[in-house]
Amino acid sequence: MSKLLGDRCSLYMSQDIKWYVVHTYSGYENKVKVNIEKMVANRGMEDFILEIKVPTEEKVEIKNGKKKIKETKLFPGYVLIKMIMTDETWYIVRNTRGVTGFVGPSSKPIPLTDAEVRSMGVEEVRQEIDMKVGDTVRVISGPFESFIGTIEHVNLEKETFKVLISMFGRETPVELEFSQVESL
Repeated sequence: MSKLLGDRCSLYMSQDIKWYVVHTYSGYENKVKVNIEKMVANRGMEDFILEIKVPTEEKVEIKNGKKKIKETKLFPGYVLIKMIMTDETWYIVRNTRGVTGFVGPSSKPIPLTDAEVRSMGVEEVRQEIDMKVGDTVRVISGPFESFIGTIEHVNLEKETFKVLISMFGRETPVELEFSQVESL
């Protein structure tokens, strides 16, 4: 069996691995994720169905004066799957309990574009920067557009700079995203 899987895998390696969106019954997103993961493991399809996500975000709620962190689904009723689309992977996903279908025409699921994947925050894409503390930069967007300042701090995690901008005769620290400045 593993020889057969190896042959099958080498046939499909040239295809792109893409993110697909699957529609589920409302409230079944996590169950669908677990069920697909089990079927992938049972059938040895880890090389074809690579990742399954139910995107969530944490929201802070205040009830009766107490902070409570609640995790909510970003896209209720949908599950995102990173996979190589084959007849077999389509069959596994489509016939999972709780799945109503792929997003796209019924016969041909449409993968997400790279821009959609980035904008949805499905995969973390780090932005490369060639600026460092002490560099002089020009603000190219936002309320401080056209101001010139000096980078005081770089936050790689948040992808922001703390820039000292001269306003009203004094240096004022301003937090700006990497995309809001250009090097001089």
